[in-house]
Amino acid sequence: MGVTVVHGELDEHDKIVALLGQVDVVISALAYPQRFFPSDFGIEEDRVTPLPPFEAVLEKKRTIRRATEAAGIPFTFVSANCFGSYFINYLLRPREQRHNVDVYGSGEAKAVLNYEEDIAIYTIKAADDPRTLNRVVIYRPEKNIISQFELISLWEKKTALPHPRNIPVAILHSLFVKGDLMSYEVEKDDLEVSKLYPDFEYTTLDRLLDIFLVNPPEPAFAAFE
Repeated sequence: MGVTVVHGELDEHDKIVALLGQVDVVISALAYPQRFFPSDFGIEEDRVTPLPPFEAVLEKKRTIRRATEAAGIPFTFVSANCFGSYFINYLLRPREQRHNVDVYGSGEAKAVLNYEEDIAIYTIKAADDPRTLNRVVIYRPEKNIISQFELISLWEKKTALPHPRNIPVAILHSLFVKGDLMSYEVEKDDLEVSKLYPDFEYTTLDRLLDIFLVNPPEPAFAAFE
């Protein structure tokens, strides 16, 4: 799978139009050719009701979904759940070598943490897959479903130095207290990405923590701090 990166600005209308004429799929952009993937990577907003600050964010995404459907634009809606490296960096703080751990809620609510590179690969696979046309694709591989306690325990087995810190209450409550990511069942008519592409060996959380032991991805906390 080849990728060509073209640099430009949103006000370069002629350039954008010319580029769109050369592609079949647009992912997270402002226009569409044959398939549109909105910038919708995260929680499955049509099936959850988090606290008001996070709910307001999700409502904007729902508005885009409904407008896309109403306009008859061919689409694929991606529910990728949590970016694994992002949240491991935030919850465990591996670069800080901290010895204290904050546990949110009971620590037992299940979340789904997927490696960012896997999310990208799954999305590319879905882009030209007829099975995903006008559907929601849920990224919920079984080995990446985990609670805070399980994540901390897995990290302790690897390095005896667990580490998180506070993040905005509304998002944290949804993910790790209320357990919204696992609050609904994936029905037989749903598309779960690891079942859709069983040939792809996704990065389990156990393997992702091994990456953090050797070469932790740079932290990215812009949404929280």
